[in-house]
Amino acid sequence: MALTPQRWMMTEPGKPLELQGFELPTPAPGEAVIEIAGCGVCHTDLGYYYDGVRTKHALPLALGHEISGRVIAAGSGAERYLDRLVIVPAVIPCGECDACKRGKGTICPNQKMPGNDIQGGFATHIVVPSRGLCVVDEARLAAAGLEAADLSVIADAVTTPYQAVKQAGVGPRDLVVVNGVGGVGGYAVQIAAAKGGTVVAIDVNDEKLAAVSQYGAALTINAKGKSARDIKGAIAAFAKERGLRQSEWIIFECSGTRAGQETAFGLLNHGATLCVVGFTMDKLELRLSNLMAFHARALGNWGCVPELYPEALDLVLDGKVKIKPFIERHPLSEINQVFEAAHHGALKRRAILVPAH
Repeated sequence: MALTPQRWMMTEPGKPLELQGFELPTPAPGEAVIEIAGCGVCHTDLGYYYDGVRTKHALPLALGHEISGRVIAAGSGAERYLDRLVIVPAVIPCGECDACKRGKGTICPNQKMPGNDIQGGFATHIVVPSRGLCVVDEARLAAAGLEAADLSVIADAVTTPYQAVKQAGVGPRDLVVVNGVGGVGGYAVQIAAAKGGTVVAIDVNDEKLAAVSQYGAALTINAKGKSARDIKGAIAAFAKERGLRQSEWIIFECSGTRAGQETAFGLLNHGATLCVVGFTMDKLELRLSNLMAFHARALGNWGCVPELYPEALDLVLDGKVKIKPFIERHPLSEINQVFEAAHHGALKRRAILVPAH
């Protein structure tokens, strides 16, 4: 345990994050103190920092919601987690409200998101509600050739598309389109393929497309200079060649861009399912009646309920979803440089910030 716990604080959007020391509180009943192994840098963090997306907690605030680490102190009722390696859910429902009791934890009005509702994971330590902590089997972790910090991306980049894929009901013989194959979309490709879907990956970056072609994508399409009609025609030809349905495509919009959302909506066909996973503040104009005419459906996806984390973790530890080729570790002390590089698209992989303990 570090002598002085530290965290990197956002005091104003766009202003360099400041390193500050803090006192670790004694965990209250149901809380856990976690020594952080790693925290992933997400598009959402960049939205708070660069794009004016407002946090629920007043500034100053430590961002970061993709967290893995070890429980070093536990309040009453959380003792079973003491000294265990865990993944912290990116969104932690209360478990007590009407929505939670009806299995709708993603819309819990009392949910806590590190780096938004409470202090986040760009720090040496964090205090979180213990409900939903996902315990990691360390023998399986070692056998998979992974380290504790690597698992931080499961907290959002893996579990968010996992819930989206499960919610959409992806299975064998389904034609799945993943639009935008960055951090979240790349894992959506792998997860959909692991569930038996035949996956088409769309992006404007040839390097990202080449990467996912080795990890689950049966067809890749660079959307640059192509209309939605062109892309739809290419997918239809591919489906015909593979003996797949020309209807009921399952489309995951993971780009979080206006152009990407327009493309994804343009791919609707009869019985299609459109899953909105990526986020943008941009607005776009759509003919909503297409949903009616195609008898299609649109599904939102906010994070992932903690109950599904063990299933997603199993896919990783069993080697069905690979995370190592898509991550790179950086010292937490380099957070300002990493944020800038991520903002300008200079990173080839998802960054994980690792504190020095």
